[in-house]
Amino acid sequence: MEQQNRGDKKPPHKKNFNFKTCKKNTIKSLNEIEYFLNNFKRFTRYVKIYKIFK
Repeated sequence: MEQQNRGDKKPPHKKNFNFKTCKKNTIKSLNEIEYFLNNFKRFTRYVKIYKIFK
């Protein structure tokens, strides 16, 4: 039978910092934000045109 020590807590596992994945994720996020902002500019342009013709 396995003995359980409920009072003893294991320290949390320390994650290793991987610079390459952090850099890759940051660049991907920045590209997504840039894409969104470019599409948003187009959207606002169409809304302005719509308001003018309305």
